[in-house]
Amino acid sequence: DLYRKVFVFRKDPSDAYVVLRAGLEQPLHNFTVCLRSYTDLSRPHSLFSYATKAQDNEILLFKPKAEEYRFYVGGKFVTFRVPEGRRDWEHVCASWESATGIAEFWLNGKPWPRKGLQRGYTVGATAAILLGQEQDSFGGGFDLYNSFSGELTDVYLWDTGLSPDKMRAAFLSLRLPPALLAWKSLSYEVKGDVVVKPRLRE
Repeated sequence: DLYRKVFVFRKDPSDAYVVLRAGLEQPLHNFTVCLRSYTDLSRPHSLFSYATKAQDNEILLFKPKAEEYRFYVGGKFVTFRVPEGRRDWEHVCASWESATGIAEFWLNGKPWPRKGLQRGYTVGATAAILLGQEQDSFGGGFDLYNSFSGELTDVYLWDTGLSPDKMRAAFLSLRLPPALLAWKSLSYEVKGDVVVKPRLRE
């Protein structure tokens, strides 16, 4: 149980990462991924990387610069421009539904204008899911200068699009529906220089 704990990625740049294991039975037609990050990086970095053998950027949350997030589904991406962070924790949720191709992006409990992405696509189920690196091949192919350095916590993946109420609940760390990946019951393996520590503050 990682409640009130964080992964600290100590080095910059880094070859370290965390492998997550999700019980995925079938391909995803909808999903929501949420996480909280704390970093002073200004270079590009990967937050959440979900690769299949067919597509290395099957799901990717990537921050190319301080005022921009990129959300990938099936190798295509949409960009969400955000205010430059105040060097504080940032909570992001990104959701996608195949039927409409609607991509939602929430930052610190607030929604950004929705965008269109990969309508009719299906996300493969046999996946390598990593925190801290961006995969250019299945489970590997890392570029150190896209690595994450800092703290990550509250990582979740659902096989549904969360309602606005639940998006806000995720930001506030309230009760959440059962998830494929849940921070409070996470199956993970640390590779390299990543330390689990208590959160410094709420």
